[in-house]
Amino acid sequence: MDNNKLLTFKKEMQDVLTGNILPFWINNMVDRENGGFYGRIDGHGNLHAEAEKGGILNGRILWTFSAAYRVLGKPEYLEMATRAKDYIIAHFIDHEYGGTYWSLDCKGNPKDTKKQFYAIGFMIYGLSEYVRATGDKEALDYAIQLFDCIEEYSLDVIYNGYIEACTREWGEIADMRLSDLDANYPKSQNTHLHIIEPYANLYRVWKDERLEKALRNMINIFTDKILNPETNHLDLFFENDWTRGAGHLESYGHDIECSWLMHEAALVLGDAEVLKKVEEIVPLVAKASEKGLNPDGSMIHEANLDTGHVDDDLHWWVQAEAVVGFYNIYQHFADESALDKSLHCWQYIKDNLIDYKSGEWYWSRHPDGTLNLDDDKAGFWKCPYHNGRMCLEIIERI
Repeated sequence: MDNNKLLTFKKEMQDVLTGNILPFWINNMVDRENGGFYGRIDGHGNLHAEAEKGGILNGRILWTFSAAYRVLGKPEYLEMATRAKDYIIAHFIDHEYGGTYWSLDCKGNPKDTKKQFYAIGFMIYGLSEYVRATGDKEALDYAIQLFDCIEEYSLDVIYNGYIEACTREWGEIADMRLSDLDANYPKSQNTHLHIIEPYANLYRVWKDERLEKALRNMINIFTDKILNPETNHLDLFFENDWTRGAGHLESYGHDIECSWLMHEAALVLGDAEVLKKVEEIVPLVAKASEKGLNPDGSMIHEANLDTGHVDDDLHWWVQAEAVVGFYNIYQHFADESALDKSLHCWQYIKDNLIDYKSGEWYWSRHPDGTLNLDDDKAGFWKCPYHNGRMCLEIIERI
């Protein structure tokens, strides 16, 4: 590969991160009246100051600006990260029962108090990245507390794996779904993916034996339970005993995202035998995700093989993960064609998803090429993390 091409790729990533994504959040999302960050800007650019404040959004803001500060060293990124950390500790942490709330009202009071382990995972991810960037002991202490909560209340000691959610007091909860789009099952690939991710990041700054054991176990769960060996796709929903639920679903965005996050976890763990096992699987999962690739380089979201329904909207996060996932295959498995896929998807993003006028990216484009303005520009699920992390990963890898 022409080195100049890679350096151009890296420069474009840094330009989009520092000139488009991060300034949008700094300039538009800081809530100076009630503290923390606003909960929503819609697809048309309108601020909804009264919107609830989501735990996932705040954990992802903390991760993104901590990572940006760690890599690029700009003081304004540290200021944003510290604002997020302080607000999370003051408002999202449940200081009575432990864990973190799912959401707050616009004033910072608890709104939905359920304990969704996916969201707690993102709080660990953000706090551990703040530790990586600053060495802050308070952030580490809270990250460890949240790790303890997941291990105590989410880990299934009978069948292994992690359940989705509990009530505020850690009791059973009927509706475990992450969102209205999800099936109601006690275990999901998505939650496991976003527990392995923070566990790997926490292990970078806290070499604890329990965490090492949990990370090793989580890698085995992906290779032995979640991966479908017949298709190399990752199954999405499970009963407690790991019986697959919700039918034959394929999520191409999650496949490509998992391919590199699973690999990252094994690299961070540093066990040669585990890494060998994982590296036999990673290219197969990435290859399976190519079923979702379009000729223009974009990747569709997911498909239900039982019903024939295909979600072929071109979501911002799927494209961002495709860029990283295919670059990871090129970097670690010397596959030049994977670099072409990464660059091709990046070209699609540049041409179709970046809002060059107002900043940030649009949620998606529809299959007919029209922009999706119905979904948020910033909100409960639309955060600076997938696209910000894509930029940071490429910057650090090249």
